[in-house]
Amino acid sequence: MTSNLMQAVRIHQYGGPEELRLEQLPVPVSKPEEVLIRVHAVGVLPVDWAYRQGLMKEHVPLQLPFISGSAVAGVVADVGSRVSKFRKGQAVFGRASQGACAEFITTTVNTLASLPPNLSFREAATISGGATTAWMALFAHGHLQPGQRVLVHAAAGGVGSYAVQLAKWKGAEVIGTCSGDHIDYVKSLGADTVIDYRTTRFEDRVHDVDLVLDGVGGDTLERSWSIVKRGGTLLSLVDVPSTERAQQLGITARFSNELAPDTVFQHIGQLIADGQIKAPVGREFPLHEIRQAHELCQTGHGRGRIVLRVTD
Repeated sequence: MTSNLMQAVRIHQYGGPEELRLEQLPVPVSKPEEVLIRVHAVGVLPVDWAYRQGLMKEHVPLQLPFISGSAVAGVVADVGSRVSKFRKGQAVFGRASQGACAEFITTTVNTLASLPPNLSFREAATISGGATTAWMALFAHGHLQPGQRVLVHAAAGGVGSYAVQLAKWKGAEVIGTCSGDHIDYVKSLGADTVIDYRTTRFEDRVHDVDLVLDGVGGDTLERSWSIVKRGGTLLSLVDVPSTERAQQLGITARFSNELAPDTVFQHIGQLIADGQIKAPVGREFPLHEIRQAHELCQTGHGRGRIVLRVTD
């Protein structure tokens, strides 16, 4: 390390993308239970702009100013005295505990995994909040089994792109909804049926599915109740479904937001490294263009996961 200063993106007050400030800060020092990571890539998640705007402050209060982001991939630059899981110079990825959009960060290690040799930093940065969210919804909450039918809303997005692939890897029949521009892309991920939500009402095409994974909410969630078979499951990543209505229909419905353990990170990373699924890297931006990355993410119409390049 030639300097004790680094670049980092901080938010000093809640608001729009203009509140993302690229600043020079001292390189942090890891505590005994932390590692210091030289960051190579960061995934931009929808929750990042929600935090930036203050939409999450009632549920997850953050002390201002704070460093944006959480999905990280990089190399361990230093190891705290109580850390035995990782060593200096080891490539890692996962979810950072104190922000990710900086050249160096410190983080606890319970949501970090070792980077497989065939997995790039940019690919690894798409896993936290994308693949892990899809995994926990499909398997931990949805208990998806081979041969079942699953409908994935927003199938071209950062979570949906992984959900389609993971459900197909499990042996399920996969139906995806997306805009017409993304139909070929979603088919390339393995979806058996793809519905253009702009031209076709999915409830007119699909019935009796075992599992619905909703990443849209609102009217899309409301219309999804009718297509779940009795005994099936409706999961939303953005809204809290009514438990009373679920009981009336004889289905399970819940908000799916559980964080994944490090074993899930490692498993998914290996699946990508082995070529069994693909990391859906969408647009890439350098760190200093984080405002443009947030603006694109906030439209909700991107393909795959937006990635920030921090260190080449």
